[in-house]
Amino acid sequence: MTGGGARAAYQVGVLRALSELLPRAARTPFPIICGTSAGAINAAVLAADASNFRHGVRRLMAVWKSFRVHHVYRADPVGVIRNSSRWIFTTLTGGALSRKPVSLLDNSPLVALLRRHLDFPAIQRGIDSGDLAAFSVTCSGYSSGQSVTFYQGRPDLRPWRRARRIGVAMPITLEHLIASSALPFIFPPVHINREYFGDGSMRQIAPVSPALHLGADRLLVIGVGRQLQNPAERVKTDSYPSLAQIAGHALNSIFLDSLEVDLERLQRINRTIEIIPREALAATNYPLHHVDFRLLSPSEELEKIASSHADELPRTIRSLLYTVGALKRSGSNLLSYLLFEKSYCRALIRLGYRDTMARKDDLIAFLGYGR
Repeated sequence: MTGGGARAAYQVGVLRALSELLPRAARTPFPIICGTSAGAINAAVLAADASNFRHGVRRLMAVWKSFRVHHVYRADPVGVIRNSSRWIFTTLTGGALSRKPVSLLDNSPLVALLRRHLDFPAIQRGIDSGDLAAFSVTCSGYSSGQSVTFYQGRPDLRPWRRARRIGVAMPITLEHLIASSALPFIFPPVHINREYFGDGSMRQIAPVSPALHLGADRLLVIGVGRQLQNPAERVKTDSYPSLAQIAGHALNSIFLDSLEVDLERLQRINRTIEIIPREALAATNYPLHHVDFRLLSPSEELEKIASSHADELPRTIRSLLYTVGALKRSGSNLLSYLLFEKSYCRALIRLGYRDTMARKDDLIAFLGYGR
């Protein structure tokens, strides 16, 4: 499951539909669960409830359908002004007078929420019982520049090292989830082991590779960006892009583009394997194999949905986003990542549910539950 801040509500709608399509009390249909950014938080709930998929989805629904901004980051005037002022001051001074992590928003409410609701020891219990083979969370190291996938799973799994990305075995904790979902500039980085980590979607050039390294031979990918069938039309404009428009463009590049490229690469490898004789492929002794996958992504543009729910934001956050142009149509991309309000989240849940049910026959067969 990929990242995307509040956009991850779409994933919950997909999971709700899948839970209704599968038998009651079924264990998770996904023995390997990988998450990045907000997707890592959703994935952690499923991993902790690996023995009962529907129960895990119900827990996700209970939180996401009632989300308010103040459950994720401080939205009170004192908290917003103090945090944003410290961020501006640190930026102007180059960090010379402050050693504390700085960010535009304070996500301490999210930390408290996850601490209350997540049972991390349950992940290992699911592995020990055989309900779960592996669970991973990807973070981005600010010092090393590496995309680091922390994973917890069966003892036969081995770490990996590739260009700019590595896999490290260790128990997944609250710190890993907060680091993986720390949107750059917006939420503070988190110190794990030797360095500070931020949102796992940054520099994640191969989003599906952790699942493959952990042994997956089929993939169900839940994205949070609409997959465009045709190149976007270039429209002439004379207006200078707002800060929110630039930030939204940067976030889209982080969260959406790498997934499209990686899946396109996977399709090319699959086609190449199909035309190579099996004998020749076996003679190379190279571990290439066909990987079947399904991608579920929004059928509508989430930024347009976000624009219609902007009034639900607390006044302090609306004022802050207004100053950077996020409440304008051109800045709605940034808004779609930060709008943790129940009306918007419920709209995305409904969209995810509809998109999944529209493909139910194919998905049931893909997951191995076809009659």
